[in-house]
Amino acid sequence: MRFLIISHALHYKSDQEIYSYAPFVREMNLWLKYVSEVEIVAPLTSKKPSRIDLAYQHEAITISKIPEIALTSVSNILKSVTVIPFIFYTLFIACKKADHIHLRCPGNIGLLGCIVQMFFPKKIKTAKYAGNWDPNAKQPKSYKIQKWLLAQTILTKNMTVLVYGFWANQSKNIKSFFTASYTNLEKPRFQLKNYLGHLNILFVGSLVKGKRPLLAIQIISELQKKGYSVSLDIFGDGILKESLQNYIDTYKLQNITLHGNQTKETIKTYLLKSHFSILASKSEGWPKAMAEAMFFGVIPIATRISCVPYMLDEGQRGILIEPELNLALPVIESYLQETEKFETIAKNAQLWSQNYTLDYFETEIKALLQN
Repeated sequence: MRFLIISHALHYKSDQEIYSYAPFVREMNLWLKYVSEVEIVAPLTSKKPSRIDLAYQHEAITISKIPEIALTSVSNILKSVTVIPFIFYTLFIACKKADHIHLRCPGNIGLLGCIVQMFFPKKIKTAKYAGNWDPNAKQPKSYKIQKWLLAQTILTKNMTVLVYGFWANQSKNIKSFFTASYTNLEKPRFQLKNYLGHLNILFVGSLVKGKRPLLAIQIISELQKKGYSVSLDIFGDGILKESLQNYIDTYKLQNITLHGNQTKETIKTYLLKSHFSILASKSEGWPKAMAEAMFFGVIPIATRISCVPYMLDEGQRGILIEPELNLALPVIESYLQETEKFETIAKNAQLWSQNYTLDYFETEIKALLQN
């Protein structure tokens, strides 16, 4: 089987290997175990991969380079318009040669892929929609167009669309799905943590406005002012890193540390000793960082978006907050004043998350490829 991956993710080449963002590649390597040839159509840079990137594992893999496109400003739109015909041509040729077309959405390249795949109604296709599938969510127009195209079975044929969460009144090609980070062998036993002493809190994610890292810092700072012994370890990088460090320095905040991007193993050591994870995002698909924390019995604190209320079972497996400091703080405090609840919440979180292992994920992928 010749398997085609269409993605907006930036790729790298080093020592004859192809790299991209580790969580994405780790997942794709499970798909690639069951195919004979692989072609990737994605942006490719001459830069070296970083510590958060991973190599694809396949003996017969090629990449067709396309330019990155952005629609965030007039100048970016004008630049994108000049290269879109070339991207369409590259996608068309790749789809023509493929036995199975796999789209990664949402994204600008994913949108073009959604259009091109319509010219191949007989080809078997899958799409992984890694964003928020909630029909009522406020989203960019390009995201809504992708969701509409993917759900139109008259236009999009032979396609299974993998989405996060369970949503009513969906077309027959929409399949609720999940993602995973750990195997059955990596499941730790539940260990009750001491919630009466110092509390370790974790933030894992990109340092961008959408993830609201500043709100996480402000919550911890306010808890410290109220006399709670809490610390915050922040893992990730992004355009807000410098401003966040300036904020920490300006207000002389204690026990709040920016660690930058770190390996999966390093983060795991912090997960084992953390009491809570915090992710107050504006939008999510299946927040992998949150699910990973739950896997180790870490109680998530998260905003009510996408499928998060389902993942947290409306508060039985975590703490749901509003994305405003004056609203989030009282909710968190109310839990901290009833610490006897935490054992049950942490157990519920761990039991639920450990259902979604890489072993189960691989079984589901294998079934999709054999259809």
